[in-house]
Amino acid sequence: MKPIYIIDGGRTPFLKAQRGPGPFAASDLATQAGRALLLRQPFEPSDLDEVILGCAAPSPDETNIGRMVALRLGCGNQVPGWTVMRNCASGMQAIDSAIANIQCGRANLVLAGGVDALSRAPLLYSDAMVRWFAGLMSLRTPLAKAKHFLKLRPAALLTPVIGLMKGLTDPVVGLLMGQTAENLAWKFGIGRAAMDAFSVDSHRRAIAARAAGHFAEIVPLVDGAGQVYAEDDGVRADASPEGMAKPKPFFDRKYGRITAANSSQITDGAAWLLLASEEAVQKWNLQPIGKIVDSQWSGLEPEQMGLGPVHASTPLLQRHGLGLADIDYWELNEAFAAQVLACVAAWRDETYCREQLGLPGALGAIDPARLNVDGGAVAIGHPVGASGARIVLHLLHVLRRKHAKRGIATICIGGGLGGAMLVEAC
Repeated sequence: MKPIYIIDGGRTPFLKAQRGPGPFAASDLATQAGRALLLRQPFEPSDLDEVILGCAAPSPDETNIGRMVALRLGCGNQVPGWTVMRNCASGMQAIDSAIANIQCGRANLVLAGGVDALSRAPLLYSDAMVRWFAGLMSLRTPLAKAKHFLKLRPAALLTPVIGLMKGLTDPVVGLLMGQTAENLAWKFGIGRAAMDAFSVDSHRRAIAARAAGHFAEIVPLVDGAGQVYAEDDGVRADASPEGMAKPKPFFDRKYGRITAANSSQITDGAAWLLLASEEAVQKWNLQPIGKIVDSQWSGLEPEQMGLGPVHASTPLLQRHGLGLADIDYWELNEAFAAQVLACVAAWRDETYCREQLGLPGALGAIDPARLNVDGGAVAIGHPVGASGARIVLHLLHVLRRKHAKRGIATICIGGGLGGAMLVEAC
């Protein structure tokens, strides 16, 4: 296999959804982050072979957002730009697609990443309301239209459908992503206190990393009024066990344990990586920060989608003759605190490892000190299309900072999938 190098990367601050649409459209987020990244390279944007952007929820006016952003970045008409979607791993899929094209010789220099502006997910009309509008448009006389308005039942027809809730619901099993996490909490006996403690630690690690300057990959954003957004704004310095215990369960209000506080935040953000072949590294005298060694995608039951990292990372480890302890650092996306804890528990569970992974016994334990060392999505946020790219990029920064060699970035994916990438620092 040809070596695939990561030359550089950058991301926006992850901005927590507040009341209403956020200040940036998805294409704005990707353009600002990409522009800052390309400005510090020794080549022109038009020297790229392609731009690949993952996005799970593009706006209707951002069709093929990858091409749209490539043009806004000044890549020119000749550089192809395209969009991929694999739910939570869309950004990781963009990287994997770039890897495939470099491996087969179709590209040498690729900008790949992910983006989503989830605060701008639309409110939708119900099918009944759409049919009412269609009926109205077919009428010709004022009297007929007046009679049609008498059929309007505001309470029944005007109640909006929340697009984000539809998008976060598995269409096959009919469960919200949080309900699938409740399944894992029950399966592995994970209590509310353990979830809340994990979440507090995520915030504390993120605060410590920020204070130490460990989020150097962040590119500040500037809105049309000149306001600067320089940091992830969902990270809480006041996170505490007492405060974490206050919110009520959201996904199963009667028996559940998962709350908005111990779940990842609804967020807007973008992340990019610049990938290159050995030929491109030599041509432009580039200085890689790391390389992608291998990647793996796996499937499992949609109602247990949070265990995707276990099913993707395990064959990746086996293929390279590695155990959990051979990985210096892990970035396991924190869709839910329960989901991360369930992944850790699954690897320690002999029955699960034998029956579901085909192993002779339990694979072992991950050292908590090597897992999400700078916090994760519970604190930082989870703009679905961007998170897979973010964890790969940040893992490389962690490896270089710690003078370590090898890491795995892995993510669970709505629909019952998992993705994982084995990376090494240069």
